[in-house]
Amino acid sequence: MPASTPANLSGTATATDLPQQFDVIVLGAGPAGAAAARVAAASGLSVALVDKARFPRDKLCGGGVTGRSALYFHEIYGEEIPARLIDTKNSVEFHADGQPLGFLPEIPAMHLAMRVDLDAEMQARALAAGAMDFSGCRVTELDLETPALRLADGRHLQARVLIGADGVNSQVARQLFGQSYDRDQIGFGLEVEAAPGPDNAATPLRIDFGAADWGYGWHFPKRGSSTIGIGGVLSRNADMKAAMAAYLALLGRDPGLPCKGHHLPFGEVRKHPGRGAVLLAGDAAGLVDPITGEGIAYAMKSGQQAALAAAEALAAGTPASALRRYRRRLVPVHRAMRQARAIRVLLFSHTFRPAFIAAFRRSGRLRHLYMRLLAGEIEYGDMARATLCRLPSLLTRAALTRIRPRGRDQDA
Repeated sequence: MPASTPANLSGTATATDLPQQFDVIVLGAGPAGAAAARVAAASGLSVALVDKARFPRDKLCGGGVTGRSALYFHEIYGEEIPARLIDTKNSVEFHADGQPLGFLPEIPAMHLAMRVDLDAEMQARALAAGAMDFSGCRVTELDLETPALRLADGRHLQARVLIGADGVNSQVARQLFGQSYDRDQIGFGLEVEAAPGPDNAATPLRIDFGAADWGYGWHFPKRGSSTIGIGGVLSRNADMKAAMAAYLALLGRDPGLPCKGHHLPFGEVRKHPGRGAVLLAGDAAGLVDPITGEGIAYAMKSGQQAALAAAEALAAGTPASALRRYRRRLVPVHRAMRQARAIRVLLFSHTFRPAFIAAFRRSGRLRHLYMRLLAGEIEYGDMARATLCRLPSLLTRAALTRIRPRGRDQDA
């Protein structure tokens, strides 16, 4: 049922300033927001999909579309990702500290996309489902109590539930918690879109552990470009630009190629992703894989779950129960994040990393588990159990090589 007419953002409502009413406002039309808007609209709710950019728009991201992402796309949009949007790879090279770590010639399909195209596709599907388009509209005022917002062109929107899917620099999270992220825990990535190599079609994916501290580098060869980047925990990388230049040189590319950077919520999960009728999804909720940095899959999944929680809360006539319902739906995702953070200590810390890398080099099974994890065929719990089986040998190897713990190596 429609919400009652409230006071507007500046005071008492007037006849010329009555807000447009919606069941749900989704702020941010990337993978999380588009999924939320699509699912909410398909559930019969009226939806405003708001984004400061007009689509298609560029998005700094490697564009790795894992099997998990493909699975969630099918769940949300009812069909496979269109082939025109992706390059599919079936092989990967692993490296560590510039040395070969292993080559897997047959992996579960890993897709590569240009985010400018993929995001435009998802936003268009959300609009086709019935969401109203408010792209190219900057938010100038935000009221989380009503909830309501005002756009730069003067329009005033109100809803019973607000879903903040507005990225790592989330305006909604900042108003809820005073800051959109914790600088001590946030990750940071640098990336270039380089000219494609002549053999990009046959070139495998490449992952380089150690290209950044508590992070890794990547080379994603696509039809139209080569996406090259590094990412790691910001507080542990004093000079990311130098690390990026070194990685480009390692790949035989010009170290002076212009690169772009962005913050990455590298496993900084918000245990309370919202308040009452205000929910956070995707990067705004810290739902980025703590090991791989991959965020598309959990962005889509959290957007879907936020919309379903909103629909349940509105059907019950209790919009403020949306967060409770949403948190219950996110339990499997939050569990996977906790397990990933535990494994991350073994993979990235200076204490255990050399021993883990040695095990990764020797064990084809461990490498295959990693790729099956990306494919969505197994969960982090399976990976954690396999890793724990190797923990005694890892501890022994670490002791024998006399690796000393460093003060910054404890997982934040």
